[in-house]
Amino acid sequence: MSTTTELLKGAAELFPDEVVTQAHVRHLDLPGAGRFALITLDNGLDHTKPTTFGPQSLANLDAAIDQVEKEASEGSITGVGITGKPFIFAVGADLKGVELLKEHSDALAIGKGGHDVFKRLSHLAVPTFAYYNGAAMGGGVEVGLHCSYRTVSQAIPAFSLPEVFLGLVPGWGGCALLPNLIGPERAVSVIIENSLNQNKQLKGAQVFELGIADAIFEGADFLEQSLLWTASVLKGEIVVERAEIDRGDAWDQAVARGRAIADSKVHGAAPAAYRALDIVAAAKDGDLQAGFDAEDTALADLIMGGELRSGIYAFNLVQKRAKRPAGAPDKSLARPVTKVGVVGAGLMASQLALLFLRRLEVPVVLTDIDQERVDKGVGYVHAEIDKLLGKGRVNQDKANRLKALVSGVLDKAEGFSDADFIIEAVFEEIGVKQQVFAEVEAVAPAHAIFATNTSSLSVTEMASKLRHPERVVGFHFFNPVAVLPLLEIVRGEQTDDASLATAFGVAKKLKKTAVLTKDAPAFVVNRILTRFMGEIQNVIDEGTPVATAEKAIEPLGLPMSPLVLLELVGPAIGLHVSETLNRAFPDRFTVSANLAAVVKAGKRGFYVYDSGKPELDPEVAALLQQGDSVLTEEQVRDRVLDAVAQEIGLMLDEGVVAEAQDIDLCLITGAGWPFHLGGITPYLDREGVSQRVNGKPFLAQGVASVPA
Repeated sequence: MSTTTELLKGAAELFPDEVVTQAHVRHLDLPGAGRFALITLDNGLDHTKPTTFGPQSLANLDAAIDQVEKEASEGSITGVGITGKPFIFAVGADLKGVELLKEHSDALAIGKGGHDVFKRLSHLAVPTFAYYNGAAMGGGVEVGLHCSYRTVSQAIPAFSLPEVFLGLVPGWGGCALLPNLIGPERAVSVIIENSLNQNKQLKGAQVFELGIADAIFEGADFLEQSLLWTASVLKGEIVVERAEIDRGDAWDQAVARGRAIADSKVHGAAPAAYRALDIVAAAKDGDLQAGFDAEDTALADLIMGGELRSGIYAFNLVQKRAKRPAGAPDKSLARPVTKVGVVGAGLMASQLALLFLRRLEVPVVLTDIDQERVDKGVGYVHAEIDKLLGKGRVNQDKANRLKALVSGVLDKAEGFSDADFIIEAVFEEIGVKQQVFAEVEAVAPAHAIFATNTSSLSVTEMASKLRHPERVVGFHFFNPVAVLPLLEIVRGEQTDDASLATAFGVAKKLKKTAVLTKDAPAFVVNRILTRFMGEIQNVIDEGTPVATAEKAIEPLGLPMSPLVLLELVGPAIGLHVSETLNRAFPDRFTVSANLAAVVKAGKRGFYVYDSGKPELDPEVAALLQQGDSVLTEEQVRDRVLDAVAQEIGLMLDEGVVAEAQDIDLCLITGAGWPFHLGGITPYLDREGVSQRVNGKPFLAQGVASVPA
């Protein structure tokens, strides 16, 4: 029994529930190029269950290579190709198996096992070809990199090395092979930049332009054309030429650029990007085996580390929990929505109208207090549809149809008498919203659902003066509406199951990640961020320099600093939410006099960008009234994290959401909290903050950490 076989057999025993990929070998006669062996990767399921590589799957591919290796050495075949089932090439290692690993030696076996199988493709006595026919990620991309040649389908929607995004490195050849194929500059873009840019995917044409693939063909007859091209290569009619790689200063500069990208995204707080760049740097001399060995070590170290476990946890939240919202009523209770009403025609209301229009494709009507505002709101929607038309995202017929579905009126009775779902996006003041809902209830049909986009006000109080408060539900979007996936669905004290089920049904059609929350002040994201921001503001008010307070948070690797985030949200909105929470929880939420002064002065933030980088606005600096208590970065960080851990603990005690997992799902999808943190609770657990503040971790051992 070979070492590889032993490794994979041992790993397979640790992962008995693997969805096993078969590696089927069939033979074809290529025109004028002899007998050809084609390996097809297929797990026997449709494209909704992509093909992955677990230990048994790798063993199956190893056995297929045994067969074609023998045929190649005997001279009975002229080449070997590898492709996937319809729409899927392969999407890499099976993460469910990685989650189960408890020992460094087992993690090392996964890396070595993959390498030992894949690199056999480059050692065969005949040329090898990878045909990227569908989605290819991680190990799916890497198995093709070990081949002599590659083709790619024009129709591929997703091609990537996403490992760094999850907290790993491309560990089956990606870090060593890709820079030696396409050069370090392009390899850094694929491995580091795209991965840290929310796991950006490449399309087929980009894969070809980067030089990863040697030829590109239309999706309809992709395999047929790839095989004809293969025949021409084997006959010598086509000679693939690749650009020479610059192994001088350009290589070092590319790695330095990668480190700058990693610093800007994770601020040194997550190791994966840096480990990947170390391997790319070492690959400069072209010693592939040394690169593979370094990948094995990095992979094993990271598998046994907290970042990967948090990354997998975050991935599972977004891919699985998001699709089955905790606490949502039976979907059979949901009512059909064939017309939507929007109260308000300002920017937020107009964004909502556009979203409902595009996703539901039903009539959408806006109302406001004067015709000019109504016309502006409808005009915004029309202009956005024209932009989509200009980008080729919709055709002329669909653009015309969508424009015809949106309208605006002043009279709510005219607009809403047959609407099924009516959402308000008016001024954030309880009296105004109560009045709006009273006016809507007077003219809307008895079955209509009333939704509020409030960011912090009580849904129960908003509904309290209606005859039918049971049909009011919170429907809190995050800005920009088209980009951020989160939708907090808030159940008021009297909201009934049918209204709630309808809200969840609409959210699904809007393609939003819906999380059920209790009607508690500021719900989830705004409550946590306001406590977080409030503590930053407190230490500044007490005397800590702004730069120190901001820098203290860098080790979390957040997408932006607290005061840049405040600028994005808007100081006035931040102040309003802090005032709301101060009324509810005066012992924990403060209202900063300095923030109030900044808002009163009409400033849009704390910074100016004259040099291209954020610098404290001198006018804001002049407004600040600070005490003489100066904290270190570490003291600031401890204080902020302690406050956040306390607030999350209280929210879970109050039942604001079902579990800590929902807190993390909200922060990842609504506030861009990093995947490598797993949201926030795994980080608080890992750093010991949860235990220090609440006397216990938020998550059980093994949920976002190495199993006990």
